Amino acid sequence: NLTVESPDVFLLTGIPGLENLQSWFTIPLCTMYVVAILGNCTILFIIHTEMSLHQPMYYFLSMLALSDLGLSVSTMPTMLSIFLLNSREVKVNACIAQLYFIHTFSLMESAVLLTMAFDRFVAIHQPLRYTSILTDSTVLRTGLAFAVRSVFMVMPTPILLRRLRFCLPNVLSHSFCLHQDVMKLSCSDRRVNSILGLFVVVSTMGLDSLLIVLSYILIISTVLGIASRVERLKALNTCVSHICAVLIFYVPMIGISMIHRFGKHASPLVHVLMADVYVLVPPVMNPIVYSVKTKQIRRRILLRFHRRRP
Repeated sequence: NLTVESPDVFLLTGIPGLENLQSWFTIPLCTMYVVAILGNCTILFIIHTEMSLHQPMYYFLSMLALSDLGLSVSTMPTMLSIFLLNSREVKVNACIAQLYFIHTFSLMESAVLLTMAFDRFVAIHQPLRYTSILTDSTVLRTGLAFAVRSVFMVMPTPILLRRLRFCLPNVLSHSFCLHQDVMKLSCSDRRVNSILGLFVVVSTMGLDSLLIVLSYILIISTVLGIASRVERLKALNTCVSHICAVLIFYVPMIGISMIHRFGKHASPLVHVLMADVYVLVPPVMNPIVYSVKTKQIRRRILLRFHRRRP
């Protein structure tokens, strides 16, 4: 077991108990990063170049793709350093910077999923007023507001972490840095950090998730009022991609939060796998789900590839 006798350096964890087989995970890991980056860049490119997709729904999808790209790029350096270079060391400042970006992009993704739920509600409840309610300026202001919220809500975290004194042992539970994981390595009073972390999660992701549930209660209520069964199914079908994105993001997030707070005796492998799912699966699956389930996106992608065939 590698140890570093310095509290200014943390040790990342690969896959507990499978260190000898760790190199075999390099190919699927790199594949996931390639799929995440290419998939989200493809979504952004298609929406940017196709004028017919310059609509609120697809603007919000662009924001989701940007959040996923940010999350992938934030975790990539330490994940690849472990699995490709077998390097586990990370400086405290680099670790704190990484966790800041991971949590910031996570909050941004949560906010975007909320705006997408509101978009679906307006489209189903007020279809004739959709374009007048969700104008380009409204979409832009909403995106900027949630980006600012994410940046400033997470900003106190690195400041408070730097005030802590870190002691040995200095081994993190994951292949990247998370606030709750780094906080546990402190040997000074961390109550303020813990309270702040809980407040940020509850006031952002917690509130977002409740509003998303409320949006779907209103959507279902509206759909049930539609006389035609075909029209009801058509309306609900427009929400399938978004529901998948919500589940892909929130289920692992809730899981890792519960494990950190209540699963102290759980296997280290469970901690690692849940954290990896939390940061890797949404950026990989979201572009796939929207490419498969959204006819306009799928059609444009197929047309692009068809045009490039010799």
